[in-house]
Amino acid sequence: MGYTIGDAAKRTGMSSYTLRYYDKKGLLPFVDRDANGRRHFKEHDFEFLQTINCLKNTGMSLKEIKQFIELCQKGDCTLEERLDFFNKHRKDVEKQLEEVKGYLDMVDHKIDYYTRACDAGTEDGIEC
Repeated sequence: MGYTIGDAAKRTGMSSYTLRYYDKKGLLPFVDRDANGRRHFKEHDFEFLQTINCLKNTGMSLKEIKQFIELCQKGDCTLEERLDFFNKHRKDVEKQLEEVKGYLDMVDHKIDYYTRACDAGTEDGIEC
């Protein structure tokens, strides 16, 4: 016996709708179905779901995620390709982090500015 789609949704934090959509897009070929077509998730499937969620949340397209899943389905002969896949994605995530760091610097600058303005009771004479 496996987990239902509702169980999987609760466990992953993804909605049932999202899981069905991912399945429709070919991202969940590893999920078993019963005679009535209902999905049954196994313990091992949650590692894939966590990886899919990570990739999606770090800006990867569903098309690219599907390519990764397809590589996994082919087995050990694709280990090098999967390593390359994650090395490339790491560089993309590092670039995103740099962008976000720039935004955080701007927010910190504004906090400093408004802290000084509040202490002075005015923005007059406060340098940006």
